[in-house]
Amino acid sequence: MLGAITNFFDRMVRRYLPDAFLFAIILTFVVFILGMIFTGSSPVNMVEYWGGGFWGLLEFAMQMSLIVVTGYILANSPIVKKILGRISKLANSPGQAVLLVTLVASIACLINYGFGLVVGALLAIHVAKRVPSADYRLLMASAYSGFLLWHGGLSGSIPLSIATDNHMLIEEIGIVPVSETLFGGPNLFIVGTLLLTLPLLNRLLMKSARNVGQIDPELLNLQQKVMEIEEEEPETIKSVTPAERLENSRIISLLIGILGLAFVLYHFVSKGFDLNLNIVNFIFLFLGILFHGTPRRFLNSVSGAVKNAGGIIIQFPFYAGIMGMMTSSGLSEQLSMFFVNISNEVTLPWLSFISAGILNFFIPSGGGQWAIQGDIMMSAAMNLGADIPKTAIAVAWGDAWTNMIQPFWALPLLAIAGLKVRDIMGFCVMVLFFSFIPISIGLLLF
Repeated sequence: MLGAITNFFDRMVRRYLPDAFLFAIILTFVVFILGMIFTGSSPVNMVEYWGGGFWGLLEFAMQMSLIVVTGYILANSPIVKKILGRISKLANSPGQAVLLVTLVASIACLINYGFGLVVGALLAIHVAKRVPSADYRLLMASAYSGFLLWHGGLSGSIPLSIATDNHMLIEEIGIVPVSETLFGGPNLFIVGTLLLTLPLLNRLLMKSARNVGQIDPELLNLQQKVMEIEEEEPETIKSVTPAERLENSRIISLLIGILGLAFVLYHFVSKGFDLNLNIVNFIFLFLGILFHGTPRRFLNSVSGAVKNAGGIIIQFPFYAGIMGMMTSSGLSEQLSMFFVNISNEVTLPWLSFISAGILNFFIPSGGGQWAIQGDIMMSAAMNLGADIPKTAIAVAWGDAWTNMIQPFWALPLLAIAGLKVRDIMGFCVMVLFFSFIPISIGLLLF
């Protein structure tokens, strides 16, 4: 039965799911129409809301792009790639390959989602070359399934946001430390359960993969070439001019890397465990500089990283426009209030998770969603006497949950893999259905 269901969704997705960019355009028209139907906004109003919001997430878009770029740079460094090569040797069969890729990608996404997406894709390629009988599409779907855990990890934008002393709801809820969100009982249960069960689920899905043994060697070789960095030893590099000597200087990279890490140390000493998006990007950037050894190797990796962020850069304004329509028309507030009105102190976190999952289709950004839903859900939690940290983490899990069928964040992984979103999304639908169970248990019983 599992194989039949998986194959059904795989056929539907491969036949009808458009490119991720077209998906964003279709969502734009859907929200445009829904805004007129449910909020009474005129077409002129909706055009105004759309255009007015189009550039509203530039700062956040830059942060997200840098997450992907710096994560790629670090994951593509010689040290990390050597580690991935050694890890791939743990897989000697298709089943072991799927288990390994899922587990490593999940752990990496818990550390940082940009890093996890890239590490998962790179490891899947290493494993596919080692175990050519494994299904390439399922390996990449397994790598992407690890992304489900990101908002319950150290780069989760909502729990990190409300743990800072200047977040947008500081006057309403104060500072909510990560000890009550990321390291609270509900989140620990959900993360622990998914870490144990996701690899097993993907292993079961292997029976329904229809292209076993049909990995295109040329595709794998192409992706390997894309990831390759110029790694000439310093003594073989003919540095003729002072500029070329600087570009290939290990001392330059070492000095600037040490300076960057010195600031990171100062940041944590002076502000405690303040792991916000900017400091995460800062850490990954300067570790990448150090691990690549020379400025020239670092810049070569940057070139590949920027290509992977291209889809995010061009699509973010469209999602910002969708966000502008939903916010200014009141559509997002109506959606959130619908779930608030049927909630009590016990069910509010779970219903917040459901509403966030729906909203994530239109605004695939944890920070963007929180900007819309945060005030509504936190006010409801205070009025109903519900658990504030659990409600906040519930919104975070809603955002992460439907990423399994929202193609936006799969773009970096797919760019590395050389695949289309329709190649993996059929498997991800099954991950969506399965993960609903442990997330619901965690939010209702813990």
